[in-house]
Amino acid sequence: MKRADYLFFLISWMLICVSVYPQPTGKGNIFYEDQYSNLQIGFSKTTSIVFPYAIKSIDKGSTDVLVQKAKGVENILLVKAATQNFFQTNLTVITSDSRLYVFVLNYDEGCPDLNIMAENGTAVNKDVLFSLENENQKKIEEGAMLALSKKKKVSGVKRSKFQISLQVSGIFISQDILYFRIVFENKSKINYDIDQLRFFIRDQKKSKRTASQEIEIVPLYTTSTSQVIPDKSQVVKVYVLDKFTIPEKKYFTIEIIEKNGGRHLNLDIKNLTDKMLSM
Repeated sequence: MKRADYLFFLISWMLICVSVYPQPTGKGNIFYEDQYSNLQIGFSKTTSIVFPYAIKSIDKGSTDVLVQKAKGVENILLVKAATQNFFQTNLTVITSDSRLYVFVLNYDEGCPDLNIMAENGTAVNKDVLFSLENENQKKIEEGAMLALSKKKKVSGVKRSKFQISLQVSGIFISQDILYFRIVFENKSKINYDIDQLRFFIRDQKKSKRTASQEIEIVPLYTTSTSQVIPDKSQVVKVYVLDKFTIPEKKYFTIEIIEKNGGRHLNLDIKNLTDKMLSM
């Protein structure tokens, strides 16, 4: 075979191989190369990964890595090495907005990544199927932010004492979810530290012979987890509650209790449906 014929044959064969055996495209079960992030972590330093939404699931590829959510928050993950010079492994995180994040973890004691914003990376979209509860989480958070910015207000739902006031400025309903916009005002010179804020249904009148029955309603979400109302300031939050009705001869009550103090307030609401506003 002549040299020119041989080269022509070789090039043709290579083209056939490429067309028959294409390179991975990232579809199906194969990720694009940029769909995961390389992360350097150390043994004596902690790496913080901040996600745009609450963390719902964590899976690490090896016991050589330690992971946990930061105390008091739902969207920050703390990562560090449990063993020095571990073999490369991976970390998978699923967040409440139906996104899956994949990280490749490498050991680097000298120069680990300390603070990472996960939203700057690439996540796999539309591949995570949550239960209805988790699927609605993002909508609830978006609804809470909308209720926070609404200009519509309700009047006459306020209680003040000890230079502290508790006011419901808006009660919004959307898809069987209630959004309570609450204004906390501290006119005193001392910070108000919230120990408890409770929502419950209770009897209008307590009989001397029977105990008052309370039905507590636990919020699904709140726009702020801060427990401090600074002195001479006003703080507005939205609390999200599942729909409920108030039986006859009962009140819906919001109770705020001060930590290490006695400035407690109760705000009773009757005729809740009359005060509801549409989103």
